[in-house]
Amino acid sequence: MYHGIINVYKEAGYTSHDVVARLRGICKQKKIGHTGTLDPDAAGVLPVCLGNGTKLCDMLTDLRKEYVAVLRLGMVTDTQDISGKVLEEREVKASPQEAEKVILSFLGDSMQIPPMYSALKVNGKKLYELARQGKEVERAARPITIYQLEILEKEHPVYKLRVVCSKGTYIRTLCHDIGQALGCGGVMIDLKRTRVGKFEIEKAYTLDALEKMAKEGEFPGVIVPVEQMFETLPALTVKEEAFGRLQNGNQLREEDLLAGFLEKEGSDVLLAEGKKFRVYSHRKVFFGVYRYEEKCRLFSAVKMFLT
Repeated sequence: MYHGIINVYKEAGYTSHDVVARLRGICKQKKIGHTGTLDPDAAGVLPVCLGNGTKLCDMLTDLRKEYVAVLRLGMVTDTQDISGKVLEEREVKASPQEAEKVILSFLGDSMQIPPMYSALKVNGKKLYELARQGKEVERAARPITIYQLEILEKEHPVYKLRVVCSKGTYIRTLCHDIGQALGCGGVMIDLKRTRVGKFEIEKAYTLDALEKMAKEGEFPGVIVPVEQMFETLPALTVKEEAFGRLQNGNQLREEDLLAGFLEKEGSDVLLAEGKKFRVYSHRKVFFGVYRYEEKCRLFSAVKMFLT
């Protein structure tokens, strides 16, 4: 079984579920999970977790994401993108300068109401299922953050945007809200996800490429090891006699660790409350992430990838 993460380039027309289903056939294994849906019409980066790497799915969902989107002003659709039913078309009275000012005003923290055509659930029902039945339900606004917002190209009333945002941000809704703020409506006519955390579009693989690599025995080379996702955390190595504690995911004492682990940094820094570490066995095998509990002077497991 393969373990780790693959940086998949999801092509337009595929759902995230389609990607996972096809990868199961390519990898010949069932334990696969994606890290958050990407609209079927959208393309771009979709990290997919394999084997023990599926324990990372929730963590990768929380990472910052970068998109390149195209906004068209003067139209409103039921899906907030160009694939939906046109509800109205309006004249764009705002000047290019006014439009740019409003677009850039969405930089920073705000509250966003999720679209009806989304996979979010309300009372156990997915919103898009209700939307297809012609129903609309009240959705609570959620906090989002737009960290970076840049106008890459403009041909009024069409704007190409680069957006770096927090989890839970709907770019379709951002386009819709910009249009509403300008009083003319707006829809997203194209979307490409260019980055999820450290995973960049330039290093993403199409499903066809992955299938070819699997046939040629090159597939393992594209898998990012789980431990690489924690490479910024300091490493601890457990003594052989304490291996059982590690294997069972038990708390670890300072005396369970190889001597000298405090020498790279001052102990006050390394052993601060809540400080996280990647932990290895005496055979240099990565087992998981631990957190230091200052009060009891113990290391507690945060997430175990091998037991």
